[in-house]
Amino acid sequence: MVNEHVLTVSLEEFGLSQYEAKAYVSLIARGNVSASDLAYYSEIPRTKIYPTLLKLETKKLAIISKSKPIMCTAIAPEDAFDGIIHEQINKVNAMNTLVSNLKKASEESRRSRGSEEKRYFYLSANNVLSQLQMMIEGSKASIKIMADQWGLGLLAECKEQFLSVLRRNLDVKILISPTQICSESYRTIPDGAEIRASEITQNCFIFDETELLMIDNNNGKGAIFSSTEILGVNQEKIFANIWRNATKTKVLADMTKAEAQEIYKIIKTVNETGLPFILNSAMISKKPEADMFTLLEKNGISLKSKTLDDIIEIMDAVMQITCSGHVNFEANTRNITIESKLNSGHSLPWVSVLDGCLQKQGYKTRTVYQNNSAKGERTQIKISAN
Repeated sequence: MVNEHVLTVSLEEFGLSQYEAKAYVSLIARGNVSASDLAYYSEIPRTKIYPTLLKLETKKLAIISKSKPIMCTAIAPEDAFDGIIHEQINKVNAMNTLVSNLKKASEESRRSRGSEEKRYFYLSANNVLSQLQMMIEGSKASIKIMADQWGLGLLAECKEQFLSVLRRNLDVKILISPTQICSESYRTIPDGAEIRASEITQNCFIFDETELLMIDNNNGKGAIFSSTEILGVNQEKIFANIWRNATKTKVLADMTKAEAQEIYKIIKTVNETGLPFILNSAMISKKPEADMFTLLEKNGISLKSKTLDDIIEIMDAVMQITCSGHVNFEANTRNITIESKLNSGHSLPWVSVLDGCLQKQGYKTRTVYQNNSAKGERTQIKISAN
């Protein structure tokens, strides 16, 4: 039989006193019994049993006989509580209506003032990681992330969740700070997630273009925003703009952190200051190749001590990242071939850097440039000793 104590406690929540609940449950369990027997089975004092039965009769939960000894019977539950249930339903419905009307009045008031409420959920620092893991695991189409050193550290603890979504072929894009390329946290991100580097100033996680998780790297606290009507759309645009100009890092993944940082610095220096430097030096110099080499040295990048193989390897990585190209060296012919899948001179700054490195190392160079609109750019540098 169902635990009588549990039934008693439940009836008390319906408004019955403890004695009333005990008496009714005992009547249900034993059928038609005398008042004295009911007192025994329900463990109600004899002096309290009769007043208790009268209250049950008033509430239409029991029937008391007029004969002696006094006999009592419980009203069937479906009859006894039908009225109470409907009363509770009516109360709940009335409360729901009241809340809806209050909400409507509040929204109309805000609209009249030109504002509309959008909710977010606050996360304490202790709950951010578990929430992040859950949101990664629950993603269905895409995950876009901007993470500084703090954020990347959190991502490093989500390896299993990333593996799960990557097995489902989700589109996972991660923007990280340049200082984190090839860091320990970087290396924990599974293959399949595309990682690029740029100057990141916030920790923002966009899931399926519908939910945002933002984390404060000062205190580790976070907030979840479910609406993307304004905030989400803006974050998507910010992410897309940064992603478009960010540096691809896949080619650097197997390098040491120092090697990867050096290549990133070379790309950043030439992209940001290479053209103005060359245009300025063109007025006073006839050796643009050497000038590009000088530009790198002025920014703390020294290639002078590198071997020819080292330089070829560095420039090959640069070409893969910036132009979807390659640098190949044919030792028997002493030819270096620089190929780019992009046209419009994308490879020329890097040809100039490579040429300058070779000249600084004492090689004599002869450069031939070819442009094929269908296949991209191709430059050959023939080297010989001075």
